[in-house]
Amino acid sequence: MSVEIRAFEPEEFDRWNGLVDQSPNTNVFHRAEALQLQAQHAGATLHPLVGFKGQEPVGIWPLFELKKGPFTAVFSPPPPLWIHRLGPAMVNMEKLKQRKMDRRTRDFVDGCLQWLTDNCGPKYVRVTTEVSFRDVRPFEWNDADVTPAHTYVVDLTPEKEELLMTFSSDARKNARTADDEYTIELGDPTDVDRIIEQVQARYRAQGKAFNFPTGFARDLAAELPEGRIRPYCCYYEGEYVGGILTYEDDWIYRWHGGVKTDIDLPVNDLLDWHIMTDAMERGIEKYDLVGADDRRISSYKAKFGPALQTFYTIERSTLSAKALLGLYRRLQK
Repeated sequence: MSVEIRAFEPEEFDRWNGLVDQSPNTNVFHRAEALQLQAQHAGATLHPLVGFKGQEPVGIWPLFELKKGPFTAVFSPPPPLWIHRLGPAMVNMEKLKQRKMDRRTRDFVDGCLQWLTDNCGPKYVRVTTEVSFRDVRPFEWNDADVTPAHTYVVDLTPEKEELLMTFSSDARKNARTADDEYTIELGDPTDVDRIIEQVQARYRAQGKAFNFPTGFARDLAAELPEGRIRPYCCYYEGEYVGGILTYEDDWIYRWHGGVKTDIDLPVNDLLDWHIMTDAMERGIEKYDLVGADDRRISSYKAKFGPALQTFYTIERSTLSAKALLGLYRRLQK
């Protein structure tokens, strides 16, 4: 029996979220509330695809259709929302032997790609997977280009002192900074905007564009279950000096913020350590530093003793390289 693919309707989103909770390949951006906001802020059409083998769901894959003139492109996640990973997620695979797992993943991916051909006819498809979605062979078998990418993940299961000993010497010293003049607090929705505005200012100072839609992070904080979007803020002598915005499900993820400051205080080390210890106290077992491919930034993240993890960017196109580059640049704006 092959896998049947259909797109869920909004009245089925409670069931969709149940499948998100079941899958080991999802993050908070797979939730229906987040998907609807992604479509809204990206100006895209959401296709929440679900695969069934008989009556049993076997996979979900949120896809976003964008049109520019005569071109149609499909993304997961959509630009320009600075979401690093989304893509397909499998469910009800735990008891399957390898041969059946392979066949089910292949049939699900094949079915979704055929659904896209029949219903959207995209010239370009771009997908970035979660680190736990490892079988990307079905995409290669469908003539897609598969490129590895990397992130750093900190294991939060050791005791605090044991975890500290995995840090570099300067990170340990900074994490133990004792200064009565600073505090770190979990902020409110206004602090979500404050962190984003600080990132925007930093990009402007470097002469770079930060094309993150105004209000997207704040809307996520309002629509997702409480605590899924967490703004951590550092204050020095009563003044805000820096922050890191995280998102959270079974893991906690470093998303925005952590920009360089000019004060004589290791603001970002203190923020990262506070995020880790706060997550440990709530039973979170992994801190994903979200990205390890930028040479300069990865050297900072590596000092927390993380493990290197691989995920994949998948692209399939009928366009020439020149036309594809032009389309992608237009869709990023």
